[in-house]
Amino acid sequence: MQQIGFDRDKYINLQTEQILARRRQFGGKLYLEFGGKLFDDMHASRVLPGFTPDNKIVMLEKVADEVEIVVVISALDLANNKVRADLGIPYESDVLRLIDEFRSRGLYVGSVVISHVTEENRQARNFKRKLERLGLKVYRHFPIKGYPNNVSLIVSDDGYGRNEYIETTRDLVVVTAPGPGSGKMATCLSQLYHDYRRGITSGYAKFETFPIWNLPLSHPVNIAYEAATADLDDVNLIDPFHLAAYGEQVVNYNRDVEVFPVLNRLFEQILGRSPYKSPTDMGVNMAGYCISDDEVCRAAAKQEVIRRYYKALVAERREDLEPAQSDRIALLMSGLGLVKEDRPVVQPALAVERRTKAPAAAIQLPDGRIVTGKTSALLGACSAMLLDALKALAGIDEDVKLLAVETIEPIQTLKTKHLGSHNPRLHTDEVLIALSVSANRDDNARRALAELHKLGGCDVHSTVILGSVDEGIFRNLGVQVTSEPVYQSKKLYRKR
Repeated sequence: MQQIGFDRDKYINLQTEQILARRRQFGGKLYLEFGGKLFDDMHASRVLPGFTPDNKIVMLEKVADEVEIVVVISALDLANNKVRADLGIPYESDVLRLIDEFRSRGLYVGSVVISHVTEENRQARNFKRKLERLGLKVYRHFPIKGYPNNVSLIVSDDGYGRNEYIETTRDLVVVTAPGPGSGKMATCLSQLYHDYRRGITSGYAKFETFPIWNLPLSHPVNIAYEAATADLDDVNLIDPFHLAAYGEQVVNYNRDVEVFPVLNRLFEQILGRSPYKSPTDMGVNMAGYCISDDEVCRAAAKQEVIRRYYKALVAERREDLEPAQSDRIALLMSGLGLVKEDRPVVQPALAVERRTKAPAAAIQLPDGRIVTGKTSALLGACSAMLLDALKALAGIDEDVKLLAVETIEPIQTLKTKHLGSHNPRLHTDEVLIALSVSANRDDNARRALAELHKLGGCDVHSTVILGSVDEGIFRNLGVQVTSEPVYQSKKLYRKR
């Protein structure tokens, strides 16, 4: 059973109150920049056990009648066909997914903003037309030469003044995006500029869960954020502006600290004065007040750092990159006194591989038990591990065969003789389908399949890099997978 270290209900209530208080502070519209994931914040749920992936969206549901959502996507990400790594889908598709999810929760999506638009960006033009055909309002924002330092140009008719003004109908405008670098902050500031010119009172605030400003700089939860953003070169640091203004040490990250002097000048140009004395002042994050068991969160965050290390190693191996990200995370691990073997499923998987001289896998069940899987003539290591894990959860004797040989062999024949596969072993998706069919006539298979939902949140380690099929199955099951940065075969071409 997962230990809980975070009070979800307290967080939802405190966070809602804080956002409404910030809106009252400005007395008109509030443009609230939402950093991170809005309704599927898996990172937060891993490092703050008890934080559910939909926490933020539940909070917004409480004030749904007052909220309008604006989704921002960068034309640069469209041109580069940028993919959301955790879901494996392009940002373009994620915009549509986000809108569908917001609407299904009763939240109003007012419009989409395409930022960084240039005339030569064909993908942006096509996406705009697509969204408009779907009945969505679309606005364009344009690059500004010298942004963000050329304040006089930014705050002018040739800067923010060129951007199309977003017509909004509600006072709490949530600005979100598929990922970082989309232009959320610039969208908010552009609206402040246009509102001011129209005589509309409005303000800006930022909702960024990490780093948690009122946790120590060295706290594992904050270190885990650095590990998660190693590809962005984010670094946590003490907010010097907050320290100077209030004599209080709080944590922020380098990008917000670096841009704050410019933001201050922008506020002064647009509003006549800056409402904030520090980048931390801009935030409305109450997560730090809702940690109910610090030790549980520390332990969970340490495990996340190791997972991020393995993820970086695999990415570097796949793309043949220098170990820049993994080296950064290795330093963070060293600072926390961690080694990769502190992940409980690593050693058992490696031990099976050493014994069998073939790929192996291990899973830690909710009660702490470790179940391993080895490669056989019929099953891949992950498939074998999956079946044995379900048997353990269902209380079925480990000697019982959930899938008979006569069930597996026809599938192997189909794969190799008709579908062109060179690997006869069953993948996890094929095993689950076979188990589902067997469940109609076999009580053990039925009992095992009924335990499948209990795998959500479990940790798995594979001694080889997984293929896309197994990755997808584990992702759909909510299993947290790491792999050694090693391929099973020495082929040059690898199907993704």
